[in-house]
Amino acid sequence: MPEIGTTVTPTIASAGTTENVVPAAAQITVDVRVNVLSEKARVESALDALQPTLSGATINVSGSINRPPMHESASTKLYAVAQSVAQDIGITDLQGIAVGGGSDGNFTAAIGVPTLDGLGACGGGAHADSEYIKVSKMGERAALAAAITRALVAS
Repeated sequence: MPEIGTTVTPTIASAGTTENVVPAAAQITVDVRVNVLSEKARVESALDALQPTLSGATINVSGSINRPPMHESASTKLYAVAQSVAQDIGITDLQGIAVGGGSDGNFTAAIGVPTLDGLGACGGGAHADSEYIKVSKMGERAALAAAITRALVAS
């Protein structure tokens, strides 16, 4: 359900041992991201319910969605601090965005710890062959992290 942020993406697939031979087995790895906790159960149930269409074939599903969703509300207070200190150090283009990624921040947010994620490098093409970082922004990002830390220690 992409309209609520759920994605199910096949990321790795392998089958067979050589060409011109029907594979005895195949394996696929699927990356699932959810923004709503109830989606975890729905997607896992749908994957568990998969049935083969070829007589004699079997499907074995293992694993589970290993990160809880991180709701935007987990970062509200810390993002306000980031916006405030960004202005103080001359950063005028700070933007809050949701990217549907997963990090250790998902775990801290899930237990109620205010969590601001994504303070690392600026760039694009995340996890793709085209991934890059803007080296020119690295000093600014370090200064932002330091300014947020100073503001939190002072409060």
